[in-house]
Amino acid sequence: MSRILIVEDEESIADLEKDYLELAGFEVQVENNGKDGLKAALSGEFDLLILDLMLPEVDGFEICRQVREKQDIPILMVTAKKDEIDKIRGLGLMADDYITKPFSPSELVARVKVHLARYEHLVGAGQKQNDIIEIRGLKIDKTARRVWVDGEEKTFTTKEFDLLTFLAENPNHVFSKDELFRRIWNMDSVGEIATVTVHIKKIREKIEYDSSNPQYIETIWGVGYRFKI
Repeated sequence: MSRILIVEDEESIADLEKDYLELAGFEVQVENNGKDGLKAALSGEFDLLILDLMLPEVDGFEICRQVREKQDIPILMVTAKKDEIDKIRGLGLMADDYITKPFSPSELVARVKVHLARYEHLVGAGQKQNDIIEIRGLKIDKTARRVWVDGEEKTFTTKEFDLLTFLAENPNHVFSKDELFRRIWNMDSVGEIATVTVHIKKIREKIEYDSSNPQYIETIWGVGYRFKI
C-alpha cells in the first residue's frame, strides 16, 4: 500500500483529501504545519507528497527544496493562485505537478495514481528488494526500518530497532550487555549497561507474546542475551 503525506494547514481541505485518498486505497498521514511536515517528509517513509505552498513555520517552497535534495518521490504542489506555479518553476524546485485551489478531490486522486504509477514504472526495474528478516511471525524490514509481529506493525525507537536487528542478524549467539552497548551505542558502557536492559525490556513488550517467557530474546543469566531461532 502506497503511503502519502499531506502537508496542509487548512484542516477541512486536508481531511477531505485524506478521506478520498483512503477510499482509493492509500495510507495517508496529515501534517498541518510546515515544521512537522518537513520532518515527516524527510523521514523517507512516504511514496508521494501533497504539499500546500502557504504554510505556517516552514513554507512549501522550502519543504520541496529540502526533500528534493534527498529524495526523488513525486511531489504535488497545491497553490491558491495560478501565478504561484510560475514561481515554483522559476525557483527550479522540480515539483512533479501543480494543482490550484479549489480543485476536485477526484481529480487529485487521479493525479496521485498517475504519478505513483509513473514513478513505480521508472524505478521498479532497477529497484533493489527491501532487506527483510522474517522469523516465526516477526518481520523486520531493514530498508524501511519497520517491524511487524503477526502482521501488526509495531513502533520502535532508533536504538530499539538497531538492537533488535543486530540480535536477529546474529541468532543463537550470546552477547554481553557491555558488548551490546558498544555495538549499538558505539561507545564503552562505563556503567551504562542498564540502558541495554531497559531497551531489551521495551523490545520484548512489543514483540513477545509473553515477555516473562520470551520466545525471541532469551536472557542468559550472568552473561547477557541471545536471539533464539
